[in-house]
Amino acid sequence: MKKVVWGVLSTAKIGRERVLPGMKKSDLLEIRAIGSRDEARARQTADALGIPRAYGSYAALLADPEIEAIYNPLPNHLHVPLTLQAAAAGKHVLCEKPIALTAQEAQALRGAAGKVLIAEAFMVRFHPQWLRARELVREGRIGTLRAVQMFFGYNNVDPANVRNRADIGGGGLYDIGCYAIVAGRFFLAAEPVRGIALVDRDPVFGTDRLTSALLDFGDGRRLDFTVSTQVAPHQRIQLCGTRGRIELHIPVNAPQGAKTRICVDDCSSLDGAGVVTETLPESDQYQLQGEAFSRAVRGEIALPYGVEDAIANMRAIDALFRSERTGRWEQVAGA
Repeated sequence: MKKVVWGVLSTAKIGRERVLPGMKKSDLLEIRAIGSRDEARARQTADALGIPRAYGSYAALLADPEIEAIYNPLPNHLHVPLTLQAAAAGKHVLCEKPIALTAQEAQALRGAAGKVLIAEAFMVRFHPQWLRARELVREGRIGTLRAVQMFFGYNNVDPANVRNRADIGGGGLYDIGCYAIVAGRFFLAAEPVRGIALVDRDPVFGTDRLTSALLDFGDGRRLDFTVSTQVAPHQRIQLCGTRGRIELHIPVNAPQGAKTRICVDDCSSLDGAGVVTETLPESDQYQLQGEAFSRAVRGEIALPYGVEDAIANMRAIDALFRSERTGRWEQVAGA
């Protein structure tokens, strides 16, 4: 396959430290340019990562005729505007999550998605541990899956950090709650019908620092999760079925290029005697995500997840924010 030529919008930390190092491992793509509003910073980042070109504006990057695909890790409020600009320049776009601040805003991408490929960067859906866990669920290893549970937290109280700025889409539900919603949709293979949330907001930042939510998927299936931006770092997913359970130990920030493990418990004993651990081979979920998108650009596969999938995830987020305000169950639009 001819390599897909990529450009990167901004020198965001997630790109510098995780996504781009992972993508650079692939033989299916080339990261040729990075753009920033600060040309010196763009050049510094490009040099550090071995990227040939650096641009001092996003417009200059998008004007490069050799760039075929764009990775957009800008702050949340810029996801849709810059994705639309990239699409208007004829570039395919892999955009960081959440793809928008509301489902309505995300719907603005529909027109562009008919001309270029646009996807939300949930790399976890390409990781072997998620794929293997879903395979086991589909095989009936734990019986009928009834409940998906997730806890995901970190401690960040830096007032300058974008995650703590409510005006540009900061807060726990946007930043990491979106992963829990994806987990529910991924493993239950369904869309939520309604949701309810309990939210605690930082009195200074105004962002949700502790959010717990329950999403009803119908037919006795549900997702419950808690996410926080101000707790000790921890993350787990439990898939609870009628005959057993599966646990993912590091479901989101799996070590890049390392082996991972999932635990399958037949629940024959509460002391864990029925737990069997599966060790999965070394992998890098960012590499796998970049390769899948690149293959879709070349037409070798269909785009696994597109704009409609991203809109569906935003609808659930919208419902939970509405529930915060009303204190009631809220219907998920389109359900």
